[in-house]
Amino acid sequence: MSDPTIFHGKCLCGEVSVTANKIEPKVGACHCSMCRKWGAGPFMGVDCGSEVEFSNEDSITCFDSSEWAERGFCKKCGTHLFYRLKQSNQHILPIDIFDKTPELIFDHQIFIDQKPHYYEFSNQTDNMTGEEVFAAYAPK
Repeated sequence: MSDPTIFHGKCLCGEVSVTANKIEPKVGACHCSMCRKWGAGPFMGVDCGSEVEFSNEDSITCFDSSEWAERGFCKKCGTHLFYRLKQSNQHILPIDIFDKTPELIFDHQIFIDQKPHYYEFSNQTDNMTGEEVFAAYAPK
């Protein structure tokens, strides 16, 4: 029987599997221009901390999207695998990469000032502008 506190998932083609030892039960949306360009819409992710393992790491390509973060995807099918903060090795993973998840709450949105006018979530969330995100999280 598998441990219910460990979460498993895989990319679209199955080439890369992911195992996370935790998932924060709070889903966030990022509306920054890079996330929207990367996925043709907002990035919906969960914080999985640093205890994340991937199979077939040779099948993962990373893109340095800033001085402090990189984005990983499957070389074969292009599935987005992670947004990783380099300094802390903190992984934000797309929520729907996992087969099963804990009970989740959509509770925050970042780069809300970059969100296009053509969509709107109805959930009441904590919102941060890009300036607020950089002030709170960018390496000093």
